Amino acid sequence: MNGLFFRSRRLTLIALTYTVVLASPLSAVADEASVSYREDVLPILSDRCFRCHGPDAETREAGLRLDHYESSVAVLDSGAVAIVPGDLNGSEVWRRIGATDPDLRMPPDGAGDPLSDQEVDVLRKWIEAGALYEKHWSFTLPQPHALPTSTLNDMSTIGRSFIDVWVHQRLQQQNLRRQPEADRYTLIRRLTLDLVGLPPTLTEVDDFLNDRRPDAYERVVDRLLASPAFGERWARRWLDLARYADSAGYASDPPRIIWRYRDWVIDALNRGLAFDQFTIEQLAGDLLPNPTLQQLIATAFHRNTMTNSEGGTDDEEFRSAAIVDRVNTTMQVWMGLTMGCAQCHSHKYDPITQAEYFQFYAIFNNTEDADQRDEAPFLSEYTEEEENEIQQLDARIRQLETQVDQEQTESSPNTDEKDTDSPETTQAKKDLQAAREQRKKVVGVTTPILRELPIEQRRTTNVHIRGNFRVLGEGVDPGVPQEFFQPHGLAPTNRLEVAEWLVNGKNPLVARVVVNRIWETLFGAGIVETSEDFGTQGEPPTHPELLDHLANELIRTGWNTKRLIRTIVTSATYRQSSAVTPERGQADPRNRWLSHSPSFRLSAEMLRDQALAISGLLSRKMKGPSVRPPRPALGLRAAFGASTDWEASEGEDRYRRGLYTRWRRTTPYPSMATFDAPSREVCTIRRIRTNTPLQAFVTLNDPVFVEAAKALADRMNDPTLPLEERLSRGFRFCLARPPADAELDRLKTLYERTQQAYREDKQAARELLNDDRPAPAERAAMAVVANVLLNLDEVLSKK
Repeated sequence: MNGLFFRSRRLTLIALTYTVVLASPLSAVADEASVSYREDVLPILSDRCFRCHGPDAETREAGLRLDHYESSVAVLDSGAVAIVPGDLNGSEVWRRIGATDPDLRMPPDGAGDPLSDQEVDVLRKWIEAGALYEKHWSFTLPQPHALPTSTLNDMSTIGRSFIDVWVHQRLQQQNLRRQPEADRYTLIRRLTLDLVGLPPTLTEVDDFLNDRRPDAYERVVDRLLASPAFGERWARRWLDLARYADSAGYASDPPRIIWRYRDWVIDALNRGLAFDQFTIEQLAGDLLPNPTLQQLIATAFHRNTMTNSEGGTDDEEFRSAAIVDRVNTTMQVWMGLTMGCAQCHSHKYDPITQAEYFQFYAIFNNTEDADQRDEAPFLSEYTEEEENEIQQLDARIRQLETQVDQEQTESSPNTDEKDTDSPETTQAKKDLQAAREQRKKVVGVTTPILRELPIEQRRTTNVHIRGNFRVLGEGVDPGVPQEFFQPHGLAPTNRLEVAEWLVNGKNPLVARVVVNRIWETLFGAGIVETSEDFGTQGEPPTHPELLDHLANELIRTGWNTKRLIRTIVTSATYRQSSAVTPERGQADPRNRWLSHSPSFRLSAEMLRDQALAISGLLSRKMKGPSVRPPRPALGLRAAFGASTDWEASEGEDRYRRGLYTRWRRTTPYPSMATFDAPSREVCTIRRIRTNTPLQAFVTLNDPVFVEAAKALADRMNDPTLPLEERLSRGFRFCLARPPADAELDRLKTLYERTQQAYREDKQAARELLNDDRPAPAERAAMAVVANVLLNLDEVLSKK
């Protein structure tokens, strides 16, 4: 039997009025008086029913839509009605759920586990209560929520801000309490890592410890937000979203010069560019009136798509693939939706039809780029030295042109004569040719940008049948999914209008998505854990009122993300200790209720940057072309020619921040890939953290980490200090706090035993140090201690 019911006589596809709701775990309590459609019912319908009875018309069984109220209460051809509000026995859904005949029972055999007794009970209560349908929570505008009065009476114990009020309310519901504030050593390290991606210096730690002013912490926050390193730390997250890389992708993966875009992101974040303008310039900077050079560079966001310049490939195929990537990336980055599911068919869970997918595709389908090796259109920029060289060459060319003309005129006054050039003229022509060739070589730095086709060359857009660009269906006009379009004029039809639509404050998703991403960066998990999916298959928010409050605040303050970050990190929720008792760990094992500060491993880039900073090797040079720090040989060779193989940079470029490491999609920097850095072939909304034995091999043996350990040992090895002070100093370099007595004793024992071993085997010491400086045993032993310090779990994690 195919499907639940026979086709309804009145059932029609109403693609513009979906009312799907949240796919979430069952509420802990679903009593007779209150069953929530969003929290209790739709998790069941979405997981068990929507695949066959949801938004996708092409795969819909028996013509029934259970995500849509009008369809679910329609009279069927059989005379039955799927759901009769308030009438359990009259509802065919209820009859099929309880059927014993396997041909009638739903969900059918083979479609997963049968409904549990609790799930059946929820559906019973919902139908009896009137079968109320609601919109999915994220498809409605963020609502203003009054702070719970029960918690406002004791703000002195609750915390510092509205964040603490909402978190406290949820903790109370779970019979939990927030942890006390962390000690100052922990706070300064946590805050510095979070805001600038680097550990604090000992001077910064001591300054904070000695600052007894009541706003000492807030002063540190403001200093870090104003630091140029802030933009470097937060740009990394955005570059994952932008799929930024220094190569074009696919099999040959040739180099691509696009680092000006990376630098634009850093500058935009540092100067506090409002997120609405940050959005508009990246999606449509070229469509602004009289766009600046920087606004054009910003459009490289969507030139980070891969291009395939291999011989024999179909340029239109890969141009189309790039547009698909832009559609999917735009919706995931700004709206947190898996729109890519609608490329081949209408979305099975969210209100996006295939036609709407290609309406959105049409908005990006009229840019000039066309999967060409030359990356056109592009923007050329010149350094001050290059501009001076251009001026000199242009002047030289003009002077030589004049000289050649004069000499030819003087040597041959009769223009009909074809006399041989004089030696002077011949040399002048050679010099002119050489100057012109040299001028051609001064091309500056090219950055691929977006640019619209002229009106007369604009492409038409059709639905791609089953997602195949060669099989075209009906034509479509540019537009956005109707479910998310709040009427306020004409629907968006170009990139600028789409960008403005996203950040006009009337889009239900964008502010929530931005807030959630920032929260995830600071706490390790978002208020919505599935930050890549705010649709009906995503996780529900753990603190929905807080998410809405923060989203509304972001809009109210002019999309000021720096201010939002400041609000979060100054809250008591952020400042609490990460200590966890066994009882608390059992009650809140994943810390979803924020009963303590989270503790998790640092990102790939931060691990490397921290090691370099602690050791004193880190170069603070900002921006510019990507660099190639040392890496293990590993026998790796570049595909399609060795010209792109890794050649380590020299000088301070070996020690630049990980943000500046050359990012080749087919062969990412090994240590970063080991610590979950993506290839950036596609947009990465969040990195899933893993813990593997291979990661320990990297931090113990990778050339960068070994060099950092030796440099840290040199910082510790002050012969004027007693051994205990040297060890304690190294410990503080790594963790800000002084070591406990037991920790110091273990380090001292390690040093003494290792020193004795190296005294007995000085050759091993010299092989480790790779130099001929005096006291090899002592220095090698300290290098081993430094290596251990850099590999402490507490060092590799943010507490």
